[in-house]
Amino acid sequence: MISTTLSSGLQQYQIGPKLRSLRLRKKLGLVELGRHTGLSAAMLSKIERGVLIPTLPTLLRIAIVFNVGLERFFIQQTAQPQLAVIRKRDRIQLPERAEAKAFACFFENLDFPITERKVITYYVEFPPEGIPSEIHNHEGAELIYVVRGKLAVTVDNNETILASGDAMYFDSSVAHWYKRHSRSNCAAIVIVVPD
Repeated sequence: MISTTLSSGLQQYQIGPKLRSLRLRKKLGLVELGRHTGLSAAMLSKIERGVLIPTLPTLLRIAIVFNVGLERFFIQQTAQPQLAVIRKRDRIQLPERAEAKAFACFFENLDFPITERKVITYYVEFPPEGIPSEIHNHEGAELIYVVRGKLAVTVDNNETILASGDAMYFDSSVAHWYKRHSRSNCAAIVIVVPD
């Protein structure tokens, strides 16, 4: 339990309302956000209401899902960073869904330090034992570039097989999912342009 002094000092940052604002902007429910972060909906609700102050690792999990930096929760951003170098050794690899027993893919955010991005870019690896990704959709557009292997991309129930060097652009508001389509290693760059 944290002291009253620390608690009141942390209240000024309004972490809960900032989290709620991010969640509602992405049109996510607490349960859905919980699936992406590996945190319970009850815990997320307590954080949003200011009942629970999250640890930094917990807050970082949330920040990664929303593609924002930790500073988003602690300062009012006045100037946006215009340049970031993201070293391979510094990237964090996350599974598509934290609670799953088998994974469709593992992704690394390629532009994590930049806040308020115009595009969101991922390096995605599809493991040999992978399953199809969850069917999903989101506002905006998506571009996939296959770096190696073969990838099956289904958009609106139409499957397209992409090989190394192939690219595909589509309206991501339509239901879509991915599935590894080769025995060899499969990886892709995925660029999401939010609406």
